[in-house]
Amino acid sequence: MPARLLSLDAFRGLTMAGMVIVNNPGSWASVYAPLLHAEWNGCTPTDLVFPFFLFIVGVAITLSTKHGGVWPIFRRAVTLILLGWFLGLFPVFTLEHLRHLRIPGVLQRIGVCYFAAAMLYRWLRQSGPRQDGRANDRRAAAVISAIAAALLLGYWGLLMLVPGGSGLPGDMTPEGNLGAVIDRAMFGDRLWKKTWDPEGLLSTLPAIGTTLLGLLAGLWLRTAGSPQRVLTGLVVGGTAATLLGLAWNVVFPLNKALWTSSYAVFTAGLGALLFAFCYGTIDVIRSRGWARPFIVLGSNAIALYVLSGMLAETLTFVTWAGPDGKPASLHGWIYRNLCMPLFGSPYNASLLFALGHLAVLYVVLHWMYKRGIFLKV
Repeated sequence: MPARLLSLDAFRGLTMAGMVIVNNPGSWASVYAPLLHAEWNGCTPTDLVFPFFLFIVGVAITLSTKHGGVWPIFRRAVTLILLGWFLGLFPVFTLEHLRHLRIPGVLQRIGVCYFAAAMLYRWLRQSGPRQDGRANDRRAAAVISAIAAALLLGYWGLLMLVPGGSGLPGDMTPEGNLGAVIDRAMFGDRLWKKTWDPEGLLSTLPAIGTTLLGLLAGLWLRTAGSPQRVLTGLVVGGTAATLLGLAWNVVFPLNKALWTSSYAVFTAGLGALLFAFCYGTIDVIRSRGWARPFIVLGSNAIALYVLSGMLAETLTFVTWAGPDGKPASLHGWIYRNLCMPLFGSPYNASLLFALGHLAVLYVVLHWMYKRGIFLKV
């Protein structure tokens, strides 16, 4: 198995393109429903973006030609966390802003999940038999499966059996669930919604489970043998996980904000199926034309994430006094004066703004790709 799969880059690029579009509408008051997160329980296409990325992180760990020591893994994880805090402060780096900085976050969770999965994989690689790599991979898959199951089942038990903010077990409300109680105790009001956070401490456990499911997919890539067998395994495993997540949803609802165990399994299953599509078209039948823009985006995913966040904050930060005396932003001016005139519908104009945001970033990423400039952590 090659160290770098174009299909994985394409899958990552598709995921990142989705992230940019759903995070940057022209107006949050005019967004098509599939481009919004579910209000609480449920799952929209937008709710697939984050777990897909964590699934990809798991796959990529197994394909690295340099498994690295503890320090490189720790350094990468800390760098991701620091980048998350950097974006939380940008562009106002003041002590007052720092006092109210949100502690959890997307990049912070990615850093923690990467660290846990990479350290486990490193330990399994080093502790297994030196002579038989295939046997080592089978042993690693068994251990990873057991740990992922323990995390997902254990998290289910914690939310269902341990009393939350209401004093009753099974509290799955935004403010009353056990994770929100823990986050308020640990971080005070430095949370996304002041009283709860979708990237909180407790829900990071099942998010690690998502990453471990990606590890299993990566191990399958290493050990399955023929491309046809790899593809079959991804389709069968993805279908089984998707159906299991839907069945689990009956007693433990799909919920991105809580990262419920059913949600972790369901989204990992869909991630495996989308990866199977990319792998089948790009690496098996060699149909790559459609994937080239996504390969560009996926090859520099961290740069895309950071630049997207900085561009969005800059467009909002640049303000002036409008005709009515109220502050007007560059973001609002572009939406009203460039996007709205092209479409009568504010929903279409809002989507156009998001696509324009992505197009600008693609030009930058394409320039970097052609010159071999990649942001590594």
